[in-house]
Amino acid sequence: MVKLTNTKNEGVQLVLVTKTDIDNNASNIAADLELLKAFNFKAKGNFFSQKNKILYIGIKDFSVDSLESACLSALNVLTEWKIESAFIDIDDKFSATIAYAFLLGSYKFDRFKSKDPKESDSTDSRILSISIKNASPSLLDEVSLVSKEVCFVRDLVNTPPNIANSTYLAYVARDKSLEKEFKDKVTCNLYDNDFLESQKMGAFLAVNQASNFPAYLVHLVYKPKKAKKKVVLVGKGLVYDTGGLSLKPADYMTTMKADKAGACTVLGAFFAIAKLELDVELHAIMGITDNAIGKNAYRPDDVLVSREGKTIEVKNTDAEGRLVLADCLSYAQDLGADVILDFATLTGACVVALGEYTSGVMGFNDELKDSFVKASLEANELAHTLPFNPHLKKLLESKIADVSNISSSRYGGAITAGLFLSEFIREEYKEKWVHVDIAGPAYVEKTWSVNPSGASGIALRSIVHFVKNYIKG
Repeated sequence: MVKLTNTKNEGVQLVLVTKTDIDNNASNIAADLELLKAFNFKAKGNFFSQKNKILYIGIKDFSVDSLESACLSALNVLTEWKIESAFIDIDDKFSATIAYAFLLGSYKFDRFKSKDPKESDSTDSRILSISIKNASPSLLDEVSLVSKEVCFVRDLVNTPPNIANSTYLAYVARDKSLEKEFKDKVTCNLYDNDFLESQKMGAFLAVNQASNFPAYLVHLVYKPKKAKKKVVLVGKGLVYDTGGLSLKPADYMTTMKADKAGACTVLGAFFAIAKLELDVELHAIMGITDNAIGKNAYRPDDVLVSREGKTIEVKNTDAEGRLVLADCLSYAQDLGADVILDFATLTGACVVALGEYTSGVMGFNDELKDSFVKASLEANELAHTLPFNPHLKKLLESKIADVSNISSSRYGGAITAGLFLSEFIREEYKEKWVHVDIAGPAYVEKTWSVNPSGASGIALRSIVHFVKNYIKG
């Protein structure tokens, strides 16, 4: 882990060096100018001055990507050397980017790794205290708080399905809401199958039919006295997805523990916003189940009745997340929100369209979609809009029900999934709803940017940033 502090430590000083600094004999390298030139340091890689305890990290420019890469390079060196503290001399406008890079880049998920007894006392070597010149305490506090929740989401998503079943995830939400810091600030309601039946959530319940565990709709509420807006977050929480009777191929079934990332992200963002005490009434809805196979499994050809009363012809049981979300979005609309945002690892088609690192943003309100994309980019996360159109919507038509759960064409699958959800959005909420498909960046099996292999916790920072912007007007 990495701790952020606001005072200079007796450790290693980090200096980020560009080629311009070398060419111009800049003041930031004055202490070791002759040494750097003697060893022909070209602002590539790193160079350590033992005499002055300064680690020079070469950087191409001060773009976000370059800053993050430089910090991750520094982190690797400091961890290898078992350095416990470091001081960064950097312009304050880069402080948040650097702080996030160290905190998120140092994440490890090794809970299930056997520990070498010889290394049992070496834990402290991974604890690094970072000080950033001129960084305000409030900024570092916020970065630390948000990073902690991102790593909480990563842990949840990475936890395997034999542990993280639907009950486990629901109880994590409940137990976190009962922690001392949230007393009298947060309420958490856990609703199981009996409640779903009373709400006539036929689509959600169908997905749960073959499971050994109950389905849960988790509803968290943060309601400050001076709330300026009401925001509802909805997350898809498929703790595991076999594809149901439309069984996934083996290669596509591994990593399906990550199909709960939407609900986990919503959960982490909810608690981050509550900790920041933002002036927003915030609701988080998590639709939690698994999609299993068995004698009770729902089938292709079934017709389901959703909470909105709209009927759904099932053509593929692997298009299950949208069935859960349809009923959860129906429930969310009863809360009288100013805006509703849903997050889901919904389609492989979104990964094909935008690549592994970018979330797809859909809806009817261009201004609202653009504001979320803007917030994502400001939070150093990638997102891009995908356009609805009436020609794709026609592909969801069913001859025996109101709508089919998949398109009749293989093309435009991310958009048709979003258009399916739109069928359950009431007219008065069309301009208040945004759908975010995080199937690509939520779980990537290789290190990228500040994200390790596995769960990224992506979209949490985007949500926090969006809500901060939204309540400002």
